[in-house]
Amino acid sequence: MKRALTTAVLVPLALALLPAAASAAPEGHGLAWTLSPTGVTAQFRGLSAVSRRVAWVSGSQGTVLRTTDGGKSWRNVSPPDVATLQFRDIQAFDASTAVILSIGTGEDSRVYRTTDGGAHWTETFRNTDPNAFYDCVAFFDRRHGLALSDPVDGKFRVLSTSDGGASWNVLPSTGMPPALDGEFAFAASGQCLSVAGGRDAWVATGGGAQARVLHSRDRGRTWTASVTPLASSGSAGVFATAFRDPHTGVAVGGDFLNPTNGVDALGLTRDAGRTWTEPATAPAGYRSGVTWWKHDALLAVGPTGSDASFDGGHHWRQFDAGTFDSVDCTPDGACWASGAQGRVATLG
Repeated sequence: MKRALTTAVLVPLALALLPAAASAAPEGHGLAWTLSPTGVTAQFRGLSAVSRRVAWVSGSQGTVLRTTDGGKSWRNVSPPDVATLQFRDIQAFDASTAVILSIGTGEDSRVYRTTDGGAHWTETFRNTDPNAFYDCVAFFDRRHGLALSDPVDGKFRVLSTSDGGASWNVLPSTGMPPALDGEFAFAASGQCLSVAGGRDAWVATGGGAQARVLHSRDRGRTWTASVTPLASSGSAGVFATAFRDPHTGVAVGGDFLNPTNGVDALGLTRDAGRTWTEPATAPAGYRSGVTWWKHDALLAVGPTGSDASFDGGHHWRQFDAGTFDSVDCTPDGACWASGAQGRVATLG
């Protein structure tokens, strides 16, 4: 229960105290978020950008929205009778097909799937283990994906699908290293589980004596753990990872209860997460979401602002002071961000 309170209550309370307005980019930087009014006040920690025109967001109060016109308008496509659920992660494949994950202990952890743009949803997984708490979901392709739970019986639990989320199976725990005391994943941006290529996956952790990243090369069946330079505590750790390819990645996080402190809150890897180094400069505070934009460009977001790097994460510069939880860019270069009070924006 303490785990549930940490992510589901303390994080929203901390974010509610922070400024909601976006600011202009510093002179000469050229980056700025353009807010896209959604008409709702849900907190959107789940974000899946499909293209410049299509994006989906999911969040509190069982809310799921979809746009097909670049954010000019949003359609509420929430499943029925789910107002008590928190959809902390979403994976969309196009304007019609998406998978959403709700978090929580016991039966609050569920997966739903739609193939008709959200007109109808099918519940494809409901957790029945009171000790499991699912945090995030990620797909290698349209058929193969994973979902992550906090440790059960001393090890992180992983679900697997090979039919696009229509059915799920718990993977054996024999290939998972033991969790540290107090270790868990943060359901803050839908990015505590990330993938690259067709088989590599990474899990971001915190809460224990060390902030770690777990790596699988075989779609979640076996894992290895590495220690990152990020700080770790009950409110600190690695919140998100993003990999440009199976070797080159970034880990962001920090302490959500001290959101303006960016010390020991970002790490870089060039060996698939085996080793991590700190950059020359880093974002000025805790960051919950990160994504690759162009080849060497990265965006990171959090409650105290958004930052960009144009050299693979070695140097960072803040370009916005508004609050966001998650960020995602598409192959055609469109970037989206989402967060509290129904905030969604596109990068200009």
